[in-house]
Parts: sequence; C-alpha cells; structure tokens
Amino acid sequence: MTDLELAKHIADTAGTLLLTLQESGLFSEKALGKAGDRVANAFIMEALRQQRPDDAVLSEEEKDNAARLQAGRVWIVDPLDGTREYGERRSDWAVHIALSIDGKPQVGAVALPGLKLTLTSTPQALPPVAPKLRMLVSRTRPAKEAVAVAEALGAELVPMGSAGAKAMAVLRGEADIYLHTGGQYEWDNCAPAAVALAAGLHASRVDGSPLTYNHENPYLPDLLICQKHLAPQVMRALAAI
Repeated sequence: MTDLELAKHIADTAGTLLLTLQESGLFSEKALGKAGDRVANAFIMEALRQQRPDDAVLSEEEKDNAARLQAGRVWIVDPLDGTREYGERRSDWAVHIALSIDGKPQVGAVALPGLKLTLTSTPQALPPVAPKLRMLVSRTRPAKEAVAVAEALGAELVPMGSAGAKAMAVLRGEADIYLHTGGQYEWDNCAPAAVALAAGLHASRVDGSPLTYNHENPYLPDLLICQKHLAPQVMRALAAI
C-alpha cells in the first residue's frame, strides 16, 4: 500500500468510526466530541504503528515525542478536526492524515465523513472562481483580519466549521479564499495544505512564505489557501490593514 493509499484508508476508516459513534445516540453533545477524539486517535495511532512502524507521528491527541525532530518522515494527524461541529452533529468536521517528508507536506487525505467524501493529494481540476469572491471564516469566531480583507476585496463571508472543511470548500468550489490568522497548529493544516498544493492551489503562510512542518513548536498561526491568481491581491489587502 502506498503512503497515499494508506492515508486515505486510515482517514476513511476513522471517519466511519466517528460516524458510528455520532449515530449511536449514546453520548451528549460534549461527551460525543471527547469520545470522538479518543476513539479516532487510538485507531489512527495503532494503524500507523502497524503499517509504518519506522515513521514518527505528531497527533493533536498524543503527548509529543521529541524524537520526531530527528525523523525525515512524520505523520501529522488531527483525528477529529472540528470537535464542536462533530458534537453538534453538523457535517463541517474532518479527519486529517498527512505525511510530512523533510518538513514538506507531501501526502495528505482529508475525510469529510458527514459529506461521505475524502479528498487526497492528487492532481485534480479546479472549480471556476465566482464572479463575487467568497471568503471562508470561522462560524463562531471570525478573525478581524479576514473580515477586513473580505471587505477590501468585496468578498462575501462564508462561515464554516473545521479548518479541513474550510480548506476543502475552496477545492470543491464552495468558496474562493480561506484566510486564517487566528492561530493553528501543524495538525490543523498539514493534510489540507498537501491536498490543496497537489490540486494546484496556492497554500502558504499569509505573508507568502512556505508552510513547513515538524518543528519543535508545532504552532503554525496563519494560513492562506486560494487559487494562485488570487493570492497576490489577498496578501496586498492584508498588508494594507
């Protein structure tokens, strides 16, 4: 099984497990989110131990192991991105499985189980940009910078849940720009970045610098995903704020 096939298989299976929990009726909203985090993480960690025992892993739900800093191959995973949305039984949550090789987001799978869809780091056709730009923002805490850039570009705001759901919305043609300045970690955007880059989208820090991974501090506070021709005007609008 190739790394890409493994990433997709793990993301799909974790998504099926999460849907089963969600549909069981055994959990309150808050308890469901906690159970989902634990169950998905346990499965993903065990699957990677079985299939790629020599690779390192960085997971949101695991205690960090500094040994990963010496590894060239590091799986960076978010077992349940959008815990709140999952607990609320919405569809805008995701499972992120990525492989960083020498700090670059080389392989990725983002499962959107609520939509019965998984996107992977393979080339694909990009949707047309809308006549009126659409910018994704957090549905609960939209960053003031993103709101200001949307106003400067005359873009419509599109509230949505998890980072993975937002990033994939650009690829799926539901929006045109995902600008995030509110703080993220490597597991929030490694898989989405791998998928976006493979599809031919622009994916970078908001100043245009590349997204790199497997750092000692996994905090990665900002992100821009959009079609390549839109990136310069988004960065100019952000710099002018």
